[in-house]
Amino acid sequence: MDNNRTSEIKRKTNETDISLQLAVDGTGKTEIETDIPFLNHMLDLFTKHGQFDLEVKAQGDIEIDDHHTVEDIGICLGQSLYNALGNKKGIKRYASVFVPMDEALAQVVIDVSNRPHFEYHAEYPSNLVGSFSTELVHEFLWKFALEARLTLHVIVHYGHNTHHMIEAVFKGLGRALDEATMIDPRVQGVPSTKGVL
Repeated sequence: MDNNRTSEIKRKTNETDISLQLAVDGTGKTEIETDIPFLNHMLDLFTKHGQFDLEVKAQGDIEIDDHHTVEDIGICLGQSLYNALGNKKGIKRYASVFVPMDEALAQVVIDVSNRPHFEYHAEYPSNLVGSFSTELVHEFLWKFALEARLTLHVIVHYGHNTHHMIEAVFKGLGRALDEATMIDPRVQGVPSTKGVL
């Protein structure tokens, strides 16, 4: 087993300045500093439920809106996960998780496939949670899946409270990734008949 499945990413553009560190085999520790409180909360949930360790420091042009910062954190997190997993030898690869949050139910299904694909089925009662635009959930998840090279399916089956629905998604993402990236001692090499992921 690789005991050093970690990665650090730094990304600086005219719109954002981000540094991110991820340890796949962590204990749920977070140190998250962005200018978007709702995103901080979601990343904290993702990390704790995935048993990762995550540090994020991000500044962005939120005077315009939150879009660039959310998108670029998704990019950095995806790149970091991809790098940390390395050759993916011994991982379980697949996971499917249902997570309830009070009245809301979300399902997250993952294949650590090296083939990025994203399916997203969610209809939220509100376009905003506080000042956070719910359309940015799609943006974050799509960029994360693309850069991590995951097949990611997210389905919010139902719910009445938009905060609860999105919270179930991020908890589910953490739990599904934790399961899919676990080392299974029965797996010899990579879990693919192709011999490579």
